[in-house]
Amino acid sequence: MQEPLAGIRVVEMTIAVQGPAAGLYLRDMGAEVIKVEPPLGDPSRYGRGHDNGTPEGTLGPQFVAVNRGKRSVCVDLTSDLGSRAVRALLEKADVFLTNYRASALERLGLGYDALHAAFPQLVYASVNGFGPNGADADKAMLDGAAVARGGLSHMTGHADGTPVALGAIVGDTAGAMHLALATMTALFARERTGKGQCVQTSALGTQLWLQQWELTHTAMTGAKLGRSGSHHPNIKGTYGIYQTKCGGAIMLAQTMEQEAWDAICAFADIPEYAFDARWNTPGKRLGEGITIEDSDEIRAAFRAGFASKTAAEWDEFLRTQPEAIWERVRNWHEVLEDEQNIVNGYVTAIDVPMLGETRTVGNLVHLSETPGSVKGGPPLLGEGNAEILADIGFTKDEIEAIDARAQTVREETLAALIADSQ
Repeated sequence: MQEPLAGIRVVEMTIAVQGPAAGLYLRDMGAEVIKVEPPLGDPSRYGRGHDNGTPEGTLGPQFVAVNRGKRSVCVDLTSDLGSRAVRALLEKADVFLTNYRASALERLGLGYDALHAAFPQLVYASVNGFGPNGADADKAMLDGAAVARGGLSHMTGHADGTPVALGAIVGDTAGAMHLALATMTALFARERTGKGQCVQTSALGTQLWLQQWELTHTAMTGAKLGRSGSHHPNIKGTYGIYQTKCGGAIMLAQTMEQEAWDAICAFADIPEYAFDARWNTPGKRLGEGITIEDSDEIRAAFRAGFASKTAAEWDEFLRTQPEAIWERVRNWHEVLEDEQNIVNGYVTAIDVPMLGETRTVGNLVHLSETPGSVKGGPPLLGEGNAEILADIGFTKDEIEAIDARAQTVREETLAALIADSQ
């Protein structure tokens, strides 16, 4: 069965997550994705992170997560042969996908104007930290910077404390999702017009996209919402996360029917709230028309109720209440073992050099007639040089020269790093 992007070639020049994760989506949907890397490779190849007991030299988990199924071409873009190789790849490409800074791309002769003039059907897909325009268009970005500037950090944490960092790189991954969507939109437009175009989005912009309701509420009402810890700053009432007797936690989002509300109040040993008119509709239970004092009161009652029993006891009981919207808070090990994630392919197994089989996030989009698929593990640096460069017309001697140049740059760079550290 043909995959939806079969026949589409993507030349990807990216690092870290925001660019590579967009390319990963296109690869899962069937596109050929050629990752062009400098002599030392994408720096995330070597990042080990915390508590990493894999063998020394194993690819970094961040690199594995967002580069599975791709091919790697390793060239020195500052050399004549390297520059020629990239332009030869682009000549046969449908998409050029990058999160390099615009100034660096211009210096390499890979700015949009230059490539659009040479390859008018090419979709030029770029993502950065703070958007394509304005004084900070070329400002360096890491995930936390975009999350802070976009307002999400300010609204995360407890009211009496400082803002806290999010538990995942939401800025980078959300930016990648938007870039993938924008790239697909441009490819669809090309089918109609025959023309490529520049596609641009940013980590900052996607932070606003993630907070459309909250930002619009602020604009419309002038409200000054504040951090609310285990609760949402714009939702009063019971909506929130409650710690259980065993140290676990349950997220209670909503109780749709009165019968379920009565049962929960009884199980929590706070039956008086089952008969309290302040909470006798789903809307009221989400804080509609409720005072701050009433909201604080019901939350305190539910904190005590949830703390009286273990997470397992709450889990068993709440499964008998289909009109309650809830979930047990799971840690990352539990997420990887969750049967719902496994049966839907949200978690998949791949092979990683030097490590063997491991699990990672799979293809999340299901298409009934032209489904995508996981294409295997991440590429070794430059593993595709011989085959891919030969396919675009480079001779064996030229390929060997490209490989030799990359090796020389690697050795010189590593020697300089060692010298600087002594």
